[in-house]
Amino acid sequence: MSFRRKIRLAGFYATSLLQSGRNTEFFRDIRTYCIFIGYPRTGHSLIGSLLDAHPRMIIAHEMDALIFLQHGFSRNQVFHLLLENSKKMAAAGRRHSGYSYEVPNQWQGRFEKLEVLGDKKGARTAMGFYHDPGSLNVLRSKIDKELKFVHVIRNPYDILATVTRRSRRKTLDRNIDNLFKLCSSIAALKKHLPREQIFDLRLESFVDAPKVHLGQLCSFLGVEADHRYLEDCASIVFKSPKKSRFDIQWNRQSILQVRERMEAFSFLAGYTYDEEIAASTDRGPLDAGPACG
Repeated sequence: MSFRRKIRLAGFYATSLLQSGRNTEFFRDIRTYCIFIGYPRTGHSLIGSLLDAHPRMIIAHEMDALIFLQHGFSRNQVFHLLLENSKKMAAAGRRHSGYSYEVPNQWQGRFEKLEVLGDKKGARTAMGFYHDPGSLNVLRSKIDKELKFVHVIRNPYDILATVTRRSRRKTLDRNIDNLFKLCSSIAALKKHLPREQIFDLRLESFVDAPKVHLGQLCSFLGVEADHRYLEDCASIVFKSPKKSRFDIQWNRQSILQVRERMEAFSFLAGYTYDEEIAASTDRGPLDAGPACG
């Protein structure tokens, strides 16, 4: 860990230690702690923001709570930091990566009664479990609430294209390796969790019917979702998922490699590259040379 990161953690520790006591009355009604796991560029910011809009939920934005717990922060300190993160994100219009995820007429950054608290840091959390499988025990012992995991899934080809296009420092091959490390971590985590503790949510299905899937997700987390909440949340969901896979050029070897590696994970079943579509468009044609972002 860098010196700057250590100083930042020390600052958070001091302030949260001094201020967490003022929020303890809010923590008494918390029944469920929600953890996002998954991959970059899968719609976590959208889903987390929609849940944060519920009057009985607070979902922080990329606070990386697991790191704080691993470095000696108490549960109440982490809970306090999650609340503060949600408030700040709401005040800023819940903006991330050039998008606003602000839900009109709802409860982002505040709550009526706090029953579900959590953090949206899917890829980092999944990678944390990959490097340190004992992190799950740390989470269980420190949080001491019912744990619920939200696993957001997207077509791997779209994930890889977006990540590769946005980061020139990492090659497509390296991004493929990183993606399947995350898949391995989540597959291993699933073996240690009862089925009722993890919710698989495909981004493509969510976008097609946001009210249906958001209602199911709220039920999984133990809260009811009324009609107005679902309508307001659905109003900010994009109309169709972007097929980013066609925004870069792929070589056939990379396409086949991803297809073969997907076969090891049942939760990726059904995803394809759609070569027929690519061949009929001007976006991202198959290329005999190296893939580029």
